[in-house]
Amino acid sequence: CFSPQAFDKTIEKDNSLAVGYFQRGFVHLQLEMYEEALSDYHMAFNHLRQNPFIDYKQLGLRHILCAWEVLYSTAAVQCHLQQWQEARVTLEKAVVWRPERRTAILELALERVQDHLFLEPMLVPLGELFRPRKKEVEQLDSKDFLGKPKVISSIIPNDEYIGFEPLRPQKQGFYEPSANALR
Repeated sequence: CFSPQAFDKTIEKDNSLAVGYFQRGFVHLQLEMYEEALSDYHMAFNHLRQNPFIDYKQLGLRHILCAWEVLYSTAAVQCHLQQWQEARVTLEKAVVWRPERRTAILELALERVQDHLFLEPMLVPLGELFRPRKKEVEQLDSKDFLGKPKVISSIIPNDEYIGFEPLRPQKQGFYEPSANALR
């Protein structure tokens, strides 16, 4: 249902989109392309730029990407690569990034890594990414930000002419719109 090529195009358009790397990492993991998945998760974490999370609501996405989730998924890939020690270190790093230190899921993951059991990676829930809310789409009707043109100042008394026409020589104190402008 997902293809790495779709995420490649997304990342080409915005190579700082951490969630793009995060999702492509998940796809690579599902395709058993572990080295690529590991690289994508590292890129996602780097693009978080030391932030504990990035809220993508400003871009119309309904997802908050958390650093601890990226690290957890990185550890999941390391498990598939049989890098058990690295996975443990990555999970310990994720504990630091977990908000309010609620670490039950990470403690369970550490136990699984200790027993050499694979972890399921985190992913953005289906329908949360790249699908704007219905009410946001409904508001996409064309809007006239400029409004209707109106005469603000004219040298002609009671001038009602609205529009544009090329400049032309004028007689002193007299203005006569061209026949085309009147139409």
